Amino acid sequence: MTDSKLKVGIVTGSTRPGRKAEAVAQWVLDIANTRGDADFELVDIASFNLPLLDEPAPPSMGEYQHNHTKAWAHKIASLDAFIFVTPEYNHGTSAALKNALDFIYAEWNNKSAGFVGYGTVGGSRAIEHLRGHMGELQVADVRAQVNLTLAEDFEHWTVLKPRTQHAGAVNTLLNQVVGWGKALKAAYRP
Repeated sequence: MTDSKLKVGIVTGSTRPGRKAEAVAQWVLDIANTRGDADFELVDIASFNLPLLDEPAPPSMGEYQHNHTKAWAHKIASLDAFIFVTPEYNHGTSAALKNALDFIYAEWNNKSAGFVGYGTVGGSRAIEHLRGHMGELQVADVRAQVNLTLAEDFEHWTVLKPRTQHAGAVNTLLNQVVGWGKALKAAYRP
C-alpha cells in the first residue's frame, strides 16, 4: 500500500462460527480492488481476540492498558475510512462488532464509513443501529449502503451468490466512502 492513497479497512462484523461476514467482506474487497482510488484491506475483528470490553479507563481517555486493545487501536489508527460488513442479529448489529467499536475512541474520529449488511431484511436494521454509534464516534457515515438478503443473495441461505445489481451498489458505496474519506483526511490529518 502507498502512503498517498486513502487506506480503507473492510471490517468483518462477526466472530461467530460459520459466519457469512468473511465471504461478504472478501466479495466487497474483490470489487474494491478493481478500483485505483484507494488501498483496501480486510480487517477481521476475530483475529484481534477482543474480550468483552476490559479496559478500566473510558476509551475516550486513550489510556489503553491491554495488548489486545493497543493492537486494535494501532490497526484502526492506520486506516482512513471503513466499510463495516454487518450481520443482523435480533434487529441489531452483532455484539462482537459493537464491542470492537467501543474498545477505542480517538482512532475512529474524523474518518468516513459505509455499511454492507446481510440478513433476512438485508441487514438494514443492523445498519441503522450502527449509524447512531458512528455519530458518537465522530465518524461520517455515508448514505449509500448495500443490503444482501439471505433468501435472494445466498444459495440455500448459506453460500454467498449476490445478485448482479449489488456490484454497482458496492461501487456507489465506495465512491461515497472514498470521497468523504479524502475530504476528512485533508481537513483533519494533513
